[in-house]
Amino acid sequence: MTEETSTDPQEQARQARRLRAMNFSQHLDELRKSLLRVVIGVVIGTLIAAFYTNLALDLLLIPMGDTQPMALHPTETFVVFFRVAVMLGLVLAMPYIVYQLLAFLVPALTKKERRGLLFSVFAIGIFFAGGVIFAGLIMVPLAVGYLSNFLGDIVQSNYSIDNYISFVTTIMLSIGLVFETPLVLALLARMGVVTANQLAKGRRYALLAIAILAAVITPTPDAFNMLITMTPLLVLYEVGIVMAWFAGRARRKSLVAAGIEV
Repeated sequence: MTEETSTDPQEQARQARRLRAMNFSQHLDELRKSLLRVVIGVVIGTLIAAFYTNLALDLLLIPMGDTQPMALHPTETFVVFFRVAVMLGLVLAMPYIVYQLLAFLVPALTKKERRGLLFSVFAIGIFFAGGVIFAGLIMVPLAVGYLSNFLGDIVQSNYSIDNYISFVTTIMLSIGLVFETPLVLALLARMGVVTANQLAKGRRYALLAIAILAAVITPTPDAFNMLITMTPLLVLYEVGIVMAWFAGRARRKSLVAAGIEV
């Protein structure tokens, strides 16, 4: 015999609320687990990077030439060592971090979708590392050289190690994120927000946006360094158009397979 409470509207509403609370609790628990995995990944990446931090510091200090930076506080050298180790750890752990976040946001993936996710994660790591390397090898030396010589006849440049490394790592991480532009465009195309044709027609607007972005992230006011920053951004935009074309084609195939007109 069916229980009377099973058809009671108030009891059904209470059951629905309990179900929503359980679902929210489950999602919250999954988010906590994903964030814990991310933290563990960063910690492991930082521990590995700590063995190479001294080498990284030597490379970061090359643009200063014979000038030796100063430590203005007893703990400043430790803070700098830790900051560089964390930055390297983030670069190493970036693919794992992105995978954990995407796996949480897009659960229940098919085998084919998981392969695509792994490829995307690998590409994110490559583009981010490429941006960090480009900034470290090209942008930082040019910026430090220019700024060190600016008013050099009346001002002697003596840098605090903390301020110098903070300046350098900010540039490198910012450029690393900017280098993700092609993947962002491909994702937007996969979602149907934009198409490769629209991106190609919008090149002149993209050129203006890239010029503004380059002016913001270039640490020096001269046009030469701004042009150096703009060049890879323009290349990345063109790469993004190609990736958006492939992403758009994949979207059309999936819609046709699902019986949706495109």
